[in-house]
Amino acid sequence: MSLGDYPPSEMTVDELESYGLARMDDAEIDGFLQSQSTGVLGLPGEAAPYLLPMSFGYDGASLYVTYVLGTESRKAALTGEGTPARFLVYRADTAFNWESVLLTGRVEPVPEGERDGVLESIAVAWRPDLFERAEAVERADLYRFRIEDRSGIKHTGLPPAFEREAPDSE
Repeated sequence: MSLGDYPPSEMTVDELESYGLARMDDAEIDGFLQSQSTGVLGLPGEAAPYLLPMSFGYDGASLYVTYVLGTESRKAALTGEGTPARFLVYRADTAFNWESVLLTGRVEPVPEGERDGVLESIAVAWRPDLFERAEAVERADLYRFRIEDRSGIKHTGLPPAFEREAPDSE
């Protein structure tokens, strides 16, 4: 039996709300994106999406990522002017305490004239050291992920066995 032969077993966000899942509002999404610095960029590929773990900066409207480009860069080849893409930012502290934000938008290179201003306005809290070293030798370009749509979900409840039942009122 192939995976496609199984009936769908996904539950919707609405159905999962009764188990403690909650939608994040705009303020929560902004706060979450400002507190995080890594996620997964999904670019359109030929046979399947091309997924890349990335560090990022967030200015309140867009994400910014750096591509370190060697002689051949698949991500640069897949990223044209205004390429549609998705970006997933998540944090999972425990099975009962996690947050996830899914962004849909377009990726575009930041024009050279805007680069210094963008770098001053964003703070990338964490970046792999190898990128810092590679940027000193290789070509690196700054890209903007223009957010067109965003949604966030979270679960911050206790495990069911630890939830207190309301005392009977008599």
